[in-house]
Amino acid sequence: CNMFNKKIDVNAPVHELIAKRWSGRAYDPKKMIARKEIISMLEAARWAPSCFGYQPWRYIVCDKASNKLSWEKLLKCLSEGNQSWAQNAPLLLLATADSKNSKNDTNRWGEYDTGAASENLSIQATALGLMVHQMGGFDLVMARRKFNIPERYVPMAVISIGYQLKEDEIPEGIKEREHNDRVRNIIEENFFEGEWQKPIETL
Repeated sequence: CNMFNKKIDVNAPVHELIAKRWSGRAYDPKKMIARKEIISMLEAARWAPSCFGYQPWRYIVCDKASNKLSWEKLLKCLSEGNQSWAQNAPLLLLATADSKNSKNDTNRWGEYDTGAASENLSIQATALGLMVHQMGGFDLVMARRKFNIPERYVPMAVISIGYQLKEDEIPEGIKEREHNDRVRNIIEENFFEGEWQKPIETL
């Protein structure tokens, strides 16, 4: 079973990279990520859209292969539950959003734009055959302290990236979660036609 080919229920076709992207947990701890592929993912994030082209995202890249100390530091910021499986991911990123703009005024789109950059990164990772899992379960105060993050930048998510473990090597403890179907609300629940709460008409 190739876990990258989980079926999704769609009302109209979507690009295969969007269909393939999913948040797995079973990483292969023995496979590191080449620097070229890391930079490729960062380039994808770099070219995300942002308000006035301000690019409010800042990522701290913790590559186990080249800087194990920083990787361990970020791993320790995760909740215990997330640490239990993210410890097998060779790459951890800390995504932060600038709360100010270039004029030092509040940038209320900073977090929105950082999410767009992270999704670009996730899609590029999928194109490279990698698995990405974005996590809100981390100690924000600890992350800020350990990485000397200035007050104006908001730690948003820790992102684990790596290669999927072979099917027959996935531990029993997480196998069921890895096999769970990808489920979303029906499209009419989240998308409205011209006015609030009027469900969009599908094909």
